[in-house]
Amino acid sequence: MRHRHDLVSLLVTFLASALYAVTGQAAGDPAKGQAASAMCGACHGPDGNSMIPANPKLAGQHAAHIAKQLKDFKSGARKNPIMAPMAVALSDDDMNHIGAYFAGQKPQAGAARDAASVELGRKLFRGGNASRGIAACSGCHLPNGAGMPSQYPRLAGQHADYTVAQLKAFRSGERNNDPAAVMRTLAANLTDAEIESLAQYVAGLK
Repeated sequence: MRHRHDLVSLLVTFLASALYAVTGQAAGDPAKGQAASAMCGACHGPDGNSMIPANPKLAGQHAAHIAKQLKDFKSGARKNPIMAPMAVALSDDDMNHIGAYFAGQKPQAGAARDAASVELGRKLFRGGNASRGIAACSGCHLPNGAGMPSQYPRLAGQHADYTVAQLKAFRSGERNNDPAAVMRTLAANLTDAEIESLAQYVAGLK
């Protein structure tokens, strides 16, 4: 039993080291994250399943993405009058712990409000529109919207209202904390109707 425990400890240490090597982010402790995230529950739900369409669901989101956004809110790289004062009191360790906690929560399925607009969103998400310089969202966020840990966030089941707001913020340049301006470049070519369609499609992904 002792030997098995030692192997598990070594594996956890290896995975934490690998995460730090790839992302520069230390592995968080979900238990500490649950305690540190008490203030998050009012807006995002105790388990990260926000019931408020304007506030993002955090359950099942990649830990590294959550931690990065909190760091950006704290530094001002991502501007938000509500999140900035929340994040300023958090240490980097707190942010990593919070990310680990919400990443381990089960996301509740979402649904499109407007089924008629989903088809356009599906086409853009999966195939883009090369003639207008719109890349397929699935190339980075995967066809099922699961995203890629430490690189691209999970989109599946996200509130459509939140997704619309973020795409418009990227399009206007109001939000500019996307590495290499990837999202700003993509969103610059999207119409309001296309943004709404994408958001509706993403909301129904599982």
